[in-house]
Amino acid sequence: MDQNTPFDFATDTQTGLLGDLFRAGHLIPTGVDGLYGRGGQFEQVVDGIDRLISRLGEADGAEVMRFPPGIARHTFEESEYLKGFPQFAGTIHSFCGDERGHREMLRCVEVSEDWTAQQKPTDLVLTPAACYPVYKVMKRRGPVPPEGYLIDVGSYCFRREPSLEPTRLQMFRQREFVRIGTPAQIQAFRDDWMGRAKGLIARLALPCATDVANDPFFGRIGSLMANNQREQELKFELLIPVNDGAGPTACGSVNYHLDHFGAIWDLVTEAGERCHTACCAFGMERLTVAMFRHHGLDVAKWSPALRDLLGMAG
Repeated sequence: MDQNTPFDFATDTQTGLLGDLFRAGHLIPTGVDGLYGRGGQFEQVVDGIDRLISRLGEADGAEVMRFPPGIARHTFEESEYLKGFPQFAGTIHSFCGDERGHREMLRCVEVSEDWTAQQKPTDLVLTPAACYPVYKVMKRRGPVPPEGYLIDVGSYCFRREPSLEPTRLQMFRQREFVRIGTPAQIQAFRDDWMGRAKGLIARLALPCATDVANDPFFGRIGSLMANNQREQELKFELLIPVNDGAGPTACGSVNYHLDHFGAIWDLVTEAGERCHTACCAFGMERLTVAMFRHHGLDVAKWSPALRDLLGMAG
C-alpha cells in the first residue's frame, strides 16, 4: 500500500486487534493510517496509567513540565534529529501568499489539484519526542547544580510512520523522566529506573521482557550508529506482546544519551564538566492498547484490583 493513500477504515470489515478496538469504540477511525481518535474508556485507562507514572518520580521531587506538540524549528534543528531520523520528521507549514495566491489555492482545492504550493514552512516543527524541549530550557538556567536535574515531562509527539498496527501511531503521547547530571548520576538513574519501569508494568499485570535495542537510524551511516548503540547497551526496551502475528512491542525504554545532548546545548556542571543525560520513556497509547489486548476490551470485566489501581473502581 502507498503510504500516502489512506486505507478503508470501515469498522465492520477491519480485522484483528485494530478492528476490535474500532468496534469497541476505544479507537475512532479518521481515514488516515495511524491517526485515530480515542474513546472515553481508552482515555480513562490513559489517565490511570498517567497517574501511576507520575508517582514514580514524586518521591524524588521530579520537576513537572508539559509541552505542546510543537517545538521551535531552531531547537529542532539544533537537536540533530534530522541526522538520524529524517524519515519521521514533520514540519508545520502555513499559507504565506497574497490574495491572488489565496484564489489560486481555492481553485486547486475545487478541482482536486495540489494546493500546497502556497504553503511555506513556519518557525514550528512537530515534536518528535517528549524530552526534546527540555534540554534548552535547562541550559537557560545556567550551570547544572551538584544534584543534577530530574524532569517529569509529557507531550503529544509526531512521527511520519503510517501503519495498520494500533501501537504504531503517527500522533501519540509520551511520558518521560529525564535525568541530567554527572556520568555517575546517569548510570545510577539508568539502573534504578529500569527496575521502576518494569515494576510499573508488573503492577498493570502485563507480560514484559527487556532487551538491548537501537533506534531506527536512517541510512547506511544510521546502521553504524545503531550497531554502536547496541554494543554500548545505551538503549533498553520494555517489550510487551500486543499486535497480531508480530513480535513484541516496545511500550517503554530506558535510554542513555552519553554527552550527546550535553554537547549540543552546552549543559555543564558548576565545575565546568560536560553533563550526561538519560531518560525513561513510556508510550501511553501503546501501554493502553496492551491493556485491552491482555485484559479484554470491556473494562467493566477487568479485575476490581486493576480497576482500583487505575482509579476506575465502581
